[in-house]
This record gives sequence, structure tokens and C-alpha cells, in this order.
Amino acid sequence: MSVRVGRWAVGGAVVAEVVLVGCLSAGVRVPAVVVLGARVSAVVMLGFEAVVLGRLLRAGRRAGLGWREALAAALRTVVPERARRLAAHEVRALHSLGLWLRGRRHGVPAGAVAVAYTGPQTAMMYGLLFVSVVETVMLALLIPWPLVHGILLVLDVYGVVFVLALHASCVTRPHVVDADGALRLRYGGLFDLRIPADAVAGARVERRFPEGGPVRAGADGVLELVVGGQTTVRVELTAPVEFVRPLGKRGQARAVRFHADDPGAVVAALGRGRGRGRGREDAG
Repeated sequence: MSVRVGRWAVGGAVVAEVVLVGCLSAGVRVPAVVVLGARVSAVVMLGFEAVVLGRLLRAGRRAGLGWREALAAALRTVVPERARRLAAHEVRALHSLGLWLRGRRHGVPAGAVAVAYTGPQTAMMYGLLFVSVVETVMLALLIPWPLVHGILLVLDVYGVVFVLALHASCVTRPHVVDADGALRLRYGGLFDLRIPADAVAGARVERRFPEGGPVRAGADGVLELVVGGQTTVRVELTAPVEFVRPLGKRGQARAVRFHADDPGAVVAALGRGRGRGRGREDAG
């Protein structure tokens, strides 16, 4: 019974976190009471989850498993795949914040073209960050009870860090066009798709304003990575490619639309890569 309740607890935390990330990515201002409720609920549910994991860990140790094996078995039993993926996304976002502070980027090899895509959401993210900081200061001044004040301060500060980390993950994890024309599409730490050079049939500048979240698959088989409510590049594929959405759902795309701050440069880089590939084939 405790395991089932633990899985429901993690599921509730996942739903709250997904809603919060989706709102922040879309530029929706989340009321302070909603953020507070989500964070407090997450802390309570994860506290209960820690108790359940402790019991399963002890049971695994009594069964003769090592610490690592027992912990892995306990996590697989209680924590759903979606929750594990969401936790990994959050860790990547915090890691990206460290990269951002050091002026470094992730996964951009020598000779590749880094493609920024944060332009439409930068002002929105800094606006959210400013409001969150003001809100944190106001609550710190208005709440007189030390215990409540301390809890809210920790939650609010983490909320500010999370907004900053979400933006940092998009800055430090750009799209990448390799020298051979291969394409890597990302949205922060939430999405990562590698398209081989021989799967790219062509690319063109195409500005569209789709509705929905940052990662969506249309009924026509087109995958869209939306930033600030827009996409600017369309890539046609020679064959469908498989992709994995942020919470683990899989799909196939026969074309991809995504946003790039400089779409013309992306199209040119992909064209140069295809030209090099054809040149090597002719030479061979």
C-alpha cells in the first residue's frame, strides 16, 4: 500500500512540476499562491517518498543486494519513468546555470555552428525573474512568523533560481549544425533530437506562429519546437526520424519546424554541409 501511495505522490509532484515548467516556458505569469502551493505539496510528497524509498532500500539490503543495486531497485519500484526524466531535466537545468556563469556551452564541437534560439523569450524570462525577485522580497518583509518566513524564503529563492536555470539551459544548449550537415535540435534540457546529415533533404526559412507548448507533434507528422510562440525554419527529411518528448512519449516526424534567431544562417550552414557530403561521395 505504501508503495502505491508513494507512486501517487511522485505522480502528483510530476504533474505540478510539468504545469509550472509549461507556464514558465509559455510566458504565463503563475500567481504566487499557486507556486507556493505547488512547492509545498512537492516537498510534502517527496518527504513521504523518501520514507517509502528508505523502507525499500532496507528491504533490498536484507535481501543481499549492494547499496547501489538496492537503491536502483527501490527507485524503479516507486519512481515512475516520467518522474525520473523530469528530475534529470531539472538537474541539467541547474548544471546549465553553472555553464552559463562560466560562459561555456554544452555539446558544440569544433567546426560546428551553434544556433541560438532564445531571442523571443529572453525579455519574457527576465520579466518573470524580476517579478519573482520582487515577490520574494515583499513576502520576506510582510510575513512575521519565523518558521513560515524561513520556509517561504527557501521556496521563493529556489523558484528564482529555477527560472534563471531554465533560461540558462536554453542559452547554453543551442541547436547545432555539424560540419557534415548533421543537425541537433534542443530546447534547454527538456528536448534533444539528433538528425543525421543523410536524413536532411532540405531546409528553408519559414516563419509560423503555432499554438501550444514548446515541443509539439502535429497530426501532419511535423514536429515543432516553438519558442516565444514562433518557428522560423522548416527542415524536410528523407525519412521519418524518431524523437522522444520531454516525459518519454515517442513519436516520428517527417519534417521539423523550429525557431532560430538567425534562420538564414541555419539554412546556409545546412546547405554547406550537404554540399560537402555530396563532394565526398563524388570523390569516392
